[in-house]
Amino acid sequence: MANFTTADVKRLRELTGSGMMACKKALEEAEGDFDKAVELLRLKGAKDVGKRAQRTAGNGLVVTHFNGDADGVLLELNCETDFVAKNEQFIDLASKIAAFVASSDAGDTASLLGSEIEPGKTVQQLIEENGAKIGEKVELRRFARFQGVYVTSYLHKSDPQLPPTTGVLVELDKADTEVAKDIAQQIAAMSPKYLTREEIPAEAIEKERALAEQITRDEGKPEQAIPKIVEGRVNAYFRDFVLLEQAFVKDGKKTIAKVLDEAGVQVKRFARFKVGQL
Repeated sequence: MANFTTADVKRLRELTGSGMMACKKALEEAEGDFDKAVELLRLKGAKDVGKRAQRTAGNGLVVTHFNGDADGVLLELNCETDFVAKNEQFIDLASKIAAFVASSDAGDTASLLGSEIEPGKTVQQLIEENGAKIGEKVELRRFARFQGVYVTSYLHKSDPQLPPTTGVLVELDKADTEVAKDIAQQIAAMSPKYLTREEIPAEAIEKERALAEQITRDEGKPEQAIPKIVEGRVNAYFRDFVLLEQAFVKDGKKTIAKVLDEAGVQVKRFARFKVGQL
């Protein structure tokens, strides 16, 4: 029978981050040899990378990192279960990567994953290493970094027991904490896709117009009334998905454009991440 104690199991867990039963099994297989048990767990973690890659990481969290008021990062890190999403090791990993983004010149997820975050270790390798310890697929979904005159954020929890799953990053042309907070919360709640209608791809507008016309014709509206009805429905699309044209959630009589105009502030850009959504 393998000679090891409960304290050995605990120490192995603390060192490798593996589960209690996995540590106990490794010590049994190693016949109580602690160093061999460590190696067995690391080997198992490496072998399981391929298996985890086939699984779906549909849970996770969003985190932010700021260097003052003019440089902010928003990052989404995914895992398989909400149990892991609230795991301290997983949260620390997300925060560490977000902080690294703030000092990196990576312009997209692929280049970030290939960047060296520790001596001899890339971001991808760090993620895989932590996934092996946690026992789930861990995946960096996306990130945004804004550098400007004034950058702020808002994080929203859908469950008080879990970390934030919706995050917003907003860049303004001047500092205004009250307006910045209102705009960030507006974006979190109303999910705009564009800042202005000019940003919408022409093909997306045409697709929406064609859909509106089809619906209107299916409703049997008079032919002469169709163009006006279609135009109204396309404008409704703009009011739903263009930030500046949305009704302000705190005062439905005002558009966001009006709120910003009254404050003398402009939104330069924004990013909204919700775990599991595009």
